Amino acid sequence: MAQTERFSNLPEYAFPRLRTLLSGIEPGGDPVVMTIGEPRHPFPGMVGEIMAESIAGFGKYPPNEGTPELLDAISGWIGQRHGLEVPPARITAINGSREGLFNAALALSPRDKNGQRPAILIPNPFYQVYAVAAAACDADAIFVPATAASGHLPDFRSLDPSVLDRTTLAYLCSPANPQGAIADRAYLEHLIALADRHDFLILSDECYSEIYRDTPPPGALAVAHEMGLAERVVMFNSLSKRSNLPGLRSGFAAGGAEQIRRIRTLRSYSGAPLPLPVQMVSAAVWRDEDHVTENRALYLRKYGVADRIFADVAGYFAPQGGFFLWLPVPQAVGTGEDAARKLWAEAGIQVLPGEYLARDWQGENPGRDFIRVALVASADETEAALSRLKTCLYQGG
Repeated sequence: MAQTERFSNLPEYAFPRLRTLLSGIEPGGDPVVMTIGEPRHPFPGMVGEIMAESIAGFGKYPPNEGTPELLDAISGWIGQRHGLEVPPARITAINGSREGLFNAALALSPRDKNGQRPAILIPNPFYQVYAVAAAACDADAIFVPATAASGHLPDFRSLDPSVLDRTTLAYLCSPANPQGAIADRAYLEHLIALADRHDFLILSDECYSEIYRDTPPPGALAVAHEMGLAERVVMFNSLSKRSNLPGLRSGFAAGGAEQIRRIRTLRSYSGAPLPLPVQMVSAAVWRDEDHVTENRALYLRKYGVADRIFADVAGYFAPQGGFFLWLPVPQAVGTGEDAARKLWAEAGIQVLPGEYLARDWQGENPGRDFIRVALVASADETEAALSRLKTCLYQGG
């Protein structure tokens, strides 16, 4: 397949698509943007000081895989958070989880599987980079429904064995974007066993793992290690959500020795290493948990606000983690696009139609009747906006 043809069927990216949808509509109130998952809480105060002290590092080429200090800090964090010993040789620095999740597919998905065209499993709805990665690998993207019926997690067990036998990679996001569902230990054990039985890898996107209600979400790599199947999982995380540093573009991938070697090799040819000052900041931030605890408390307050406001809304799913609401659209309103237009025109609130985060599969789009709402502003701002949203969407405002 020609390279241009691989991407010809990709829909327009969600945010330009939303701008087109709302073009020409005047906001019906003071504008509130609740579309993009860009944290607005303060980032750690140490960042500026460390960046200033290490400014000379911009004059040097940094190591692609990460400095020893950064890799040691990440290794220590994994040990503290997951009780898992992962040596630096099984970790690599990446430019945020999106870059890592894309390049890992290029590095790890073979050209064919059992003599057949490879398949890559993708939750539906999903983070858009998964589908682009499948296209870049010239693999079939298999969109696996993640609906209320399956606990808002992809129902991998429903797939035909013939599909699983040609699967090379399976993406999983927990806590899930956009629904906020968490894959528990039993779910992960089943998926890891499935991966071992059918010989594929799991790319575990855990960038929301430090934003949760009560119990820390289990890590897929730790569960796989307990099962003696650590080589089946590559985990990804970053400082964007954990530490409110989306612009730092700093994260990591950790997994089996061979998987990390292949990712490092690809990055040595095509990756952009993190500048040394960024790596020094990152190492310090991974070692600090106080700001993470404070950050989580802010989200806990907003969970409470959302639960109270939408308690009487049929189909409301209280997110277990992350910072999105996945709200059902009343049948009288129509689709997620209809809701987005209505909220902008009548309340000045900008949300993302759910179908922009999903793909038609077997005649259905699991996001069509939902909107995604980001809880990234302060609790007071969030409460005011959600109250307006409820009045407009659910009470005929």
